[in-house]
Amino acid sequence: MSDELQQKTLHTVQTSARPYWTDAYGAPLLPDEQPVNTVRDSLYDLIPLGERELKLINTPEFLRLQQVKQLGFVYRTWPGATHSRYEHSLGCYHLAVRALRSLLMRGENGGLEGVETSSIQTLIVASLLHDIGHYPFSHTIEDLGYPIIHHEKVGRHIIEHSEIATIIERDYHLSPARVADMIDPPRSRSLPADDELLAHLLSGALDVDKLDYLPRDARACNVPYGGVDVSRLISALRVHTDAQGKRSIVVTHKGISPLHSLLHARQEMFDNIYWHHTGRAFQIMLVRAVHDAITAGTLTGEHLIGLTDAELLTRLAADNMPPSAQVLSNAISLRHQHKVVLEVSPAAGSLFKQIEALFWDAERRRRIEHELASEMAQALQTEIKDYEILFDIPRPEKWEMDVWISFEHPPIGMQPLMKWVEATGLQSDDLARYEQHQRRIRIVVAEHLRPALLPHKHDILLPALEKLL
Repeated sequence: MSDELQQKTLHTVQTSARPYWTDAYGAPLLPDEQPVNTVRDSLYDLIPLGERELKLINTPEFLRLQQVKQLGFVYRTWPGATHSRYEHSLGCYHLAVRALRSLLMRGENGGLEGVETSSIQTLIVASLLHDIGHYPFSHTIEDLGYPIIHHEKVGRHIIEHSEIATIIERDYHLSPARVADMIDPPRSRSLPADDELLAHLLSGALDVDKLDYLPRDARACNVPYGGVDVSRLISALRVHTDAQGKRSIVVTHKGISPLHSLLHARQEMFDNIYWHHTGRAFQIMLVRAVHDAITAGTLTGEHLIGLTDAELLTRLAADNMPPSAQVLSNAISLRHQHKVVLEVSPAAGSLFKQIEALFWDAERRRRIEHELASEMAQALQTEIKDYEILFDIPRPEKWEMDVWISFEHPPIGMQPLMKWVEATGLQSDDLARYEQHQRRIRIVVAEHLRPALLPHKHDILLPALEKLL
């Protein structure tokens, strides 16, 4: 991007009495100022789209997201949960626009006065494209670890080297790398100050990602969890500038209750939906199938990029794939999931920690699964293939609440600006402790093996496991 173009995009927000805000090129700053089309959404009814946004969502890379399920295999238990990353991406974009409009309307009173228009548009584009790099079945494959790279880095490559890059440069007059930086923050350099400020609306303790996916997932599953007063939370957003001139996104005291609901909605969704044993069994079956295919050299991490859910299962079932990948992918397609024979809670102490450590070492996890299958086959005098006994180890979650609460007229004993823990008495450790007690590690086995293994989970399976660890 030329120096001249850089200067044109460094244009501050105008708050004078005009029909709408515009950028440095005279285009609408917010897409819903002059929409050219709308999408009817299950949560927000109509989502307005500008001409530029319409171009982005019609690229092949974005359209692929229609065939990547938001919740992976959850639909096997909740049939309505077939919504896609496409819908979620549109929802995040819509909430980002609503949050920006709320802050813009505030002017100098906790709003975006002085923030560059280019940063505002960077957030709009980034919110739309934040999941563009997702693998099939969403987060599932990323649990495999190396050689699978995080979807944010995959997204960076797509944003910088596809038709999307052309649209960002030509129509938004932005650098694709700048958009990618907001999604995948570089470690070697800082973001521009305005980009750093607005990036917290996309990823953080309070972000449009969670504000969309929790209610969306809950509605798709038809469960009474995930409820959040999104409108009230967005209206409570402010930009605070401290004595040193550093700005941050804060929430007024009116946002405490909906933010508290957001935290608990997330935990309830993990407890009841995201960690449900059926969906988890399908996930680890897929992870094992992909791992074996990569180990055999019939699949690479690069091959997974750009695939849809259906395309991945078809590829894993191909004749050139190892038998384990073929069997597991066919079982997934036919809804023949592995069944639970043993659960281990954090209260088990060292046993739980020893198994949990396998999450970070796929090779050792596969080796112990193989050895455990051999041990059980010998003990029970039956044939057990090494992919018929698998570990289900959920990823440890982060429960951080780096949020500041502002009070226009603070009650006696409170300050105008307080940390979340000071204003509410709730610490991130409270949720972390709850998560530690709720998380379960499971051993799941092929369905036909469960009747033989279940009666011996304490006298044969558990001792064999402890010996191998």
